Amino acid sequence: MSVIHAVAAAASTPSLELLRVKSELVDPTGVLHSWSPESHFCRWNGVECSEDQTQVIALNLSDSGLSGSISAELWNLTSLETLDLSSNFLNGSIPVEIGKLQSLTALLLHSNYLSGEIPQEISRLKKLQVLRIGNNMLTGVITPRIGELTELRVLGLGYCQLNGSIPKELGNLKQMESLFLEENQLQGPIPEEIRGCKNLQTFVASNNRLEGTIPASLGSLPSLEILNLANNSLSGSIPTDLSHLSSLQHLNLLGNQLNGSIPAELNQLGQLQWVDLSFNRLSGSITLLSSQLHNLEALVLSGNDLKGSNVIPSNFCSSSQSKLQKLFLAQNDLSGTFPLEILNCLSLQQLDLSENNYDGDLPSAIGKLQNLTDLFLQNNSFSGQIPSEIGNLTQLENLYMFDNAIRGNLPPEIGRLHQLTNIYLYDNQISGEIPRELTNCTKLTDIDFFGNHFTGPIPETIGKLKNLVMLQLRQNGLFLSKLFKVTLYNNSFQGPLPSSLSQLKNLQIINFCHNRFNGSISPLLGSSSLSALDLTNNSFSGPIPSMLASSINLTRLRLAHNQLTGTIPPEFGQLTNLQFLDLSFNNLTGELSEAQFSRFKKLQHFLLSNNQLTGIMPSWLGTLEELGELDLSSNNLHGDIPKSLGNCSNLLKLSLHGNILTGSIPEELGNLTSLNVLNLQRNNISGTIPKTIENCRKLFELRVSENSLTGSIPDEIGKLTELQVILDLSHNSFSGEIPTSLGNLIKLERLNLSCNHLQGKIPSSLAKLTSLHRLNLSNNDLRGRIPETFSGFPVSSFQGNSPEGLCGRPMEVCLRSGGKKGMSNAAVVGIIAVIVFSSTVICLVMVYIMVRMWCHWREVAISSTVDGGGGAGREQRREMRGRKGGDDQFWKLSQLVQ
Repeated sequence: MSVIHAVAAAASTPSLELLRVKSELVDPTGVLHSWSPESHFCRWNGVECSEDQTQVIALNLSDSGLSGSISAELWNLTSLETLDLSSNFLNGSIPVEIGKLQSLTALLLHSNYLSGEIPQEISRLKKLQVLRIGNNMLTGVITPRIGELTELRVLGLGYCQLNGSIPKELGNLKQMESLFLEENQLQGPIPEEIRGCKNLQTFVASNNRLEGTIPASLGSLPSLEILNLANNSLSGSIPTDLSHLSSLQHLNLLGNQLNGSIPAELNQLGQLQWVDLSFNRLSGSITLLSSQLHNLEALVLSGNDLKGSNVIPSNFCSSSQSKLQKLFLAQNDLSGTFPLEILNCLSLQQLDLSENNYDGDLPSAIGKLQNLTDLFLQNNSFSGQIPSEIGNLTQLENLYMFDNAIRGNLPPEIGRLHQLTNIYLYDNQISGEIPRELTNCTKLTDIDFFGNHFTGPIPETIGKLKNLVMLQLRQNGLFLSKLFKVTLYNNSFQGPLPSSLSQLKNLQIINFCHNRFNGSISPLLGSSSLSALDLTNNSFSGPIPSMLASSINLTRLRLAHNQLTGTIPPEFGQLTNLQFLDLSFNNLTGELSEAQFSRFKKLQHFLLSNNQLTGIMPSWLGTLEELGELDLSSNNLHGDIPKSLGNCSNLLKLSLHGNILTGSIPEELGNLTSLNVLNLQRNNISGTIPKTIENCRKLFELRVSENSLTGSIPDEIGKLTELQVILDLSHNSFSGEIPTSLGNLIKLERLNLSCNHLQGKIPSSLAKLTSLHRLNLSNNDLRGRIPETFSGFPVSSFQGNSPEGLCGRPMEVCLRSGGKKGMSNAAVVGIIAVIVFSSTVICLVMVYIMVRMWCHWREVAISSTVDGGGGAGREQRREMRGRKGGDDQFWKLSQLVQ
């Protein structure tokens, strides 16, 4: 077979078709990395082949992060039975060529960004059983030709922008089990023909614009388990024929315009678990009985026109087998006292009677509902006291009773509700003190007692509520007494601080971090007993008040991530008890004065990063021997790194990056044997890395990049076997070879030696660094073979090295002889083709010459025969055989034919 024919034959192989598909996709996560000519396509990720390994029968690239359009080459894989490209970022339209895949049984393109209309050619897929193309940006109508897919079992078209009506042809899909049309713009009625889908189990058409009545023919679908027509414009009454749906488990008709009463016949649906008829215009009484619907878990009837005081029948929950967990009757016109019939529903977890006209006392028997997690009684006219039996509801998480006429005291039994997270009692007439027991509910996030008649002090134990987000106590008669701790972190408080805070003389701990407070911090400085002040991550501005230094008991001061300006007050020298000082991420200026800070002998955390501090790096830092963390990064400090820092033997983190430091790295840093983090990057440091670095055996992060360091990388770094986070020596002037000792750093996850003058080969010992997930050796003078362990890193990790370069994956392949780079497959094929062609031409020429020679010999033989074969001819031949030597040793062709 010629080369041309071989190429033509190869052009139709599945591997080339798939490679063309790959070329049109963007693959940021590398799921198609295995799609390479170096391996058989049946071993590629997401590919399933036929038994003879010649055809692709399934392609599954779901949730792979792919983008781009669906390649037209895909439709040449005509043996495909399953195509799953769902949950990606594909765009463009669904090509009409999809009709070529007539072996398809499952087509899943949902959850992408596909646009355009559904192609009619999809009707050619006669074997299709699953079609899911929803959750895209598809427009236009649902093509009636989908009704020709008679084998279809699942049709998913939800969450698109489809319009028009539901085609009646869908009734031809006798095998269909699931139909999803939700979240579109479909209009018109539900077609009566849907009754033809006798196997239908799930019908979801919610959140459309469907009109008309609910067809009674839906009652003829014996297998239907889920019927969801919520949020449409359906009108009329609920058809009693739905009572024939003996398999029905979920019925959702909320958000329509249905009227009339709730059919009592629905009590025949013994499998029913969830009923939501809310936000319609239903009236009459509640006829659905938990005592008959033994599997009913949720009954939602909120937002209707239910009226009166006897709408809940006495036998509503009379059966001990009741499984009812949710009962929502909010936003109706129900009246009378609390319906005692509900108290028999012992399995209830959520009860919502809000926004009705209930009045009277709350029954003490409410304590029977011990499984309640949510009790919503707001916006009624309940009066009387909250019964002490409410303490029996130990699973309660949300208690909403606001906007009623409840009076009396809040019972101390409320403290037994240890799961309580929200309590809203505002706009009532509750009086007395807030019971101290409430602070036992330590999961509370929201307390709103606004507009009651509470009196007395706020409980001193309010500080136990460490999860509290909102505390609303306005318009009561409460006051603070002996408050020593205020914790309001992680909220959305904003605006300036009230000046009245300065009157809280007993405050010891203030934590307002992660809010939106602004203005001055002065109102917080009235307490001389203050020991901890944390205002991190707000918008406080202006200078740090010098009066802060009067709080001489301060041990923790955190003002980071604000907009503070000016210099650090010189009075700070009085805060000799400070252990934690964090002023980072502000706009502070000035120099680090010895008078301010050298007396902080107890200081363990000294954080001043990301300001505008100037001056020389002070040598007195070495006197703070308790320091565990020193971060002066991202300022404008200059001068040498003080040798005295070697005295801070407890130092765990030293960050001086992003300054203007010069000089060399002092050998004394080798005394910091507890150091975990050393970051000196982005300075003007010169010289070499001192060999004493080997003493810092606990280092797990070492960064000295973007300096002017020279010399070789010391072998001693290979002794820092705890290095894990990063070793970054990039953007310096290191020379020599990479030390083989770096292979001992087996925990290392990131290694950056780029932009230096390193030479030689990559040591084979580095192959032991199996924990590496980032590597950068680019822009050096390295050469030779890349260790196989590094083949998974990108080309950018090795680019910009010596002219001889690096070879081996991911760079070009190394040749066995001389280590030179190999040629591409295309080049090899080209050379072979030239050799074959040249050999053929040479052979043809040789054959031609031999034929001519034979012809001439033939003529000589004939000539001899004509001469009689005697004397002259024989003598001539004899003479020719007998002559040797001289110029006549080689005979010419012309002599032979004479």
